[in-house]
Amino acid sequence: MTAPRSDFLRVLQERGFIHQCTDMEALDDLAAKGRLTAYIGFDATADSLHVGNLVGIMMLRWLQQTGHRPIALMGGGTTKIGDPSGKDESRQLLSAERIDANIASIRTAFENLLSFDDGPNGALMVNNADWLDKLEYIAFLRDVGPHFTINRMLTFDSVRLRLDREQPLTFLEFNYMILQAYDFLELGRRLDCCLQMGGSDQWGNIVNGVELGRRIDQRQFFGLTTPLITTASGAKMGKTAAGAIWLNESRLSHYDYWQYWRNTEDGDVGRFLKLFTELPMDEIARLEALQDAEINDAKKVLADEATRLCRGAEAARQAAETARQTFEEGRSAEGLPSVDVPEAELSAGIPAYELLRRAGLAGSNGEARRLIKGGGARINDVPISGEQQNVSLADRNAEGVIKLSAGKKRHALLRIV
Repeated sequence: MTAPRSDFLRVLQERGFIHQCTDMEALDDLAAKGRLTAYIGFDATADSLHVGNLVGIMMLRWLQQTGHRPIALMGGGTTKIGDPSGKDESRQLLSAERIDANIASIRTAFENLLSFDDGPNGALMVNNADWLDKLEYIAFLRDVGPHFTINRMLTFDSVRLRLDREQPLTFLEFNYMILQAYDFLELGRRLDCCLQMGGSDQWGNIVNGVELGRRIDQRQFFGLTTPLITTASGAKMGKTAAGAIWLNESRLSHYDYWQYWRNTEDGDVGRFLKLFTELPMDEIARLEALQDAEINDAKKVLADEATRLCRGAEAARQAAETARQTFEEGRSAEGLPSVDVPEAELSAGIPAYELLRRAGLAGSNGEARRLIKGGGARINDVPISGEQQNVSLADRNAEGVIKLSAGKKRHALLRIV
């Protein structure tokens, strides 16, 4: 399409957020004329979202920055079922109390990225349990069921993946796409929401909602998706050997969050600056053009800006300073992630591989052993000599802690308690 007239779609297009849209010109016209309300749905299967959710959250942030109203729809109801999209097997079902606690924890990350004020474009966090928990089954089937055909539902990737792999798909999960479409209808009725956004894997579910709104309420709904974000090497974004990159500090330290962005592959720096920071496009172009060792300066800017948005300015400053002390001065640095170890345990000696696992530097004892065997594990910057080496109180450094390292960029402190 030609350059969008609305600030919202212009920003999304130039920064690489747009993959598909049900009617780009009509949506652009609507966004240019006045304020629109849009939403993205989020599961509440854990007490934190992760970096894989950040593209969508940044879309909501840009929506608000350009004068429109964002809704973060929490799946308090649908989490009780589980989205089958991209899954080989059923999710573990959570209690209502666990789901509510997860939503409360997730909100803390959103509060750094969206403004939940009382203004006309103040963000809203809505829970679909407010309407899904009250549905009457027969009435719902009668009113909504006729607008979905089994023939079409069987063509959806989330369904075909399970069937092709001969993995069971429960009737409970089969209902998920209908309930997601119904969410869009309810948000349209309650909050005049007209746009659902999400990842490309949600395209079919989003189109279902667009069509349901037209068929039942004669509403004009829109759908907009982002491309699948992978790294330059083809890996899924937000996944590392140590696990997911969580948005909440309770799950991942400020330092580890900052370091994730600092370790971005060279080929991803420009794209990630566009998606995960608010730097002006001309400054991004300058940073993207840096070559050789200077590209590390661009990575530090990316780490600073991405951490500032998600964790706050002070968290970004502390993480950057910890990295500087660790890598430029060779100090242990107080801001490194740490794990407490009882003094009695260390007195007897603990295998180094076990401590690497405890500190989150390896996903398992086997992985830690392989790391040691390959020469990539160190204690106080000294390579661990063998898989059976023990760590004891004698390994404390001058600061009274023990520094563990996996490779050159991942570190943790053992604190004796």
